[in-house]
Amino acid sequence: MPKYMLVLHNDVDGWFGLSPEQRAKDIQKFVAWEEKLAQQGLLVGSQKLVDDAGKVIRSKGKVLVTDGPYAETREVFGGYFIIEAANYHEAVARCQDCPILEYNGSIEVRMLEENVPKS
Repeated sequence: MPKYMLVLHNDVDGWFGLSPEQRAKDIQKFVAWEEKLAQQGLLVGSQKLVDDAGKVIRSKGKVLVTDGPYAETREVFGGYFIIEAANYHEAVARCQDCPILEYNGSIEVRMLEENVPKS
C-alpha cells in the first residue's frame, strides 16, 4: 500500500499563547489521533519537532542559511506522520479529524516514492 507523509503546519504564536494546561490538553488530542491511526494499522511513523522555526539552507551561487522556512508568516512545520493509504483521496480522508485543523493549521499530504534505487 502507498505511504503518505502528512506534514503539519501551525501558527507558532497561537501555540505559545496557550496556557501550559491547554497545551497539555491539546497534546493529548494528538496522542489520541496517533493512537487511532496505529490501531487501524495505518501509522508507519511520526515525530513532533521542537517548537522553533529551524533553519533553511538555499543556494543562489553561494550557500545562504536563514531562520525558518517562511519569511512572511509565523507558520512552522511542527511535525509529521507517515501513514498508509490506498490513494490521495483516502489519505486526505484520514486527516479530517486531525487536531491541527482545530487551530487553523494545515496539513500537506505527500505520497512517498517507493523503491527508489540507491546509488
